[in-house]
Amino acid sequence: MTITPLMPVYPRCGVRPVKGDHCHLIDEDGTRYLDFACGIAVNLLGHSHKGLIGAIQQQAATLMHVSNLYGSPQGEALAQKLVDKTFADTVFFTNSGAEAVETAIKTARAYHQHDGNEDRFELITFKNAFHGRTLATISASNQEKMHHGFMPLLAGFKYVEFDDLEAAKAAIGPNTAGFLVEPIQGEGGIRPASLEFMQGLRKLADEHDLMLILDEVQCGVARTGTLYAYEQYGIEPDILATAKGIGGGFPLGACLATEKAARGMVFGTHGSTYGGNPLAMAAGTAVMDAVANDEFLAQVTEKGERIRARLEQFIGNYPELFELVRGKGLMLGLKMKVESRPFFVHLRDNHQLLTVAAGDNTLRILPPLVIGDAEIDEFFDKLSAGAADYQIPETS
Repeated sequence: MTITPLMPVYPRCGVRPVKGDHCHLIDEDGTRYLDFACGIAVNLLGHSHKGLIGAIQQQAATLMHVSNLYGSPQGEALAQKLVDKTFADTVFFTNSGAEAVETAIKTARAYHQHDGNEDRFELITFKNAFHGRTLATISASNQEKMHHGFMPLLAGFKYVEFDDLEAAKAAIGPNTAGFLVEPIQGEGGIRPASLEFMQGLRKLADEHDLMLILDEVQCGVARTGTLYAYEQYGIEPDILATAKGIGGGFPLGACLATEKAARGMVFGTHGSTYGGNPLAMAAGTAVMDAVANDEFLAQVTEKGERIRARLEQFIGNYPELFELVRGKGLMLGLKMKVESRPFFVHLRDNHQLLTVAAGDNTLRILPPLVIGDAEIDEFFDKLSAGAADYQIPETS
């Protein structure tokens, strides 16, 4: 037998964490890494937050799982917190971001087809987006690397250029059900949409009775300095997918919707065995209690602005490596003039700094939202040392 026990779909590196300590990961050999990857924007409270750990421990000792055939005091409480803090009127809990996006797609189709508009099934999506790894969510992206081996794709998606309002407008047709967009493309390279684009999509959706679906799986839950990024665009979506940080490390996602948008999601239309289980609800509640307040969000904004200013000053020292800094809050991208992946590996293997590579030759900087001055200084020490001794590969 040559296949590994873990199905070999990930090119796993040599880092093998066995313990987390605040903003650091500790390898099985004792090596300590500064974690500015954060499980790809998941561990927003770090790795040893007492409130989150305590909530999970207490709930695990009380009740972990029951069927959704029963009432859910825990789910009702967390859903109410989300409703109170967002545009939404109703929430469906999932186990992941891909499931949350799947629910959003179904909700948008059901909105139209509930009234007999069977032809309204197509979503306009945007190039270089990432919405998940299920068949529907890879079909919603134009990235061929995710399509290979899984053809045929599911019908019902039309791709246009990101941040191009005229292209989005031109794509509207008799089959259009709505738009599906990341306010900030994460995998695509930390590319924030413009204010004009997001407000224009909202206007087009209103004019044509379309659903505006936001994928805030990566940029949501305080990551950008507001609870959700849409708040910074002066709009409200009809449907929103959230996950990653909402569980702080515990598998949790959710689809949020207005009452109007959810009119087709009635008894029997959707379900989940594990979605909304009491253990996940305890984790999500602890996260919301920690981050969904003005003081915490202001700290995220302030730290993000401080890191961004230092990054913009820093890249001037290495004009051959770095082009620009972009993003919002503590979702920052360092766009490089050379291929970003070898540099990301160099920082990890030689300087024990964990970041995330992304599209458009961008290095994702996604620290825990609870970082302090010591971690920020350590980050710049490691980044500076990494840039100083980096040898650009001849193939870049």
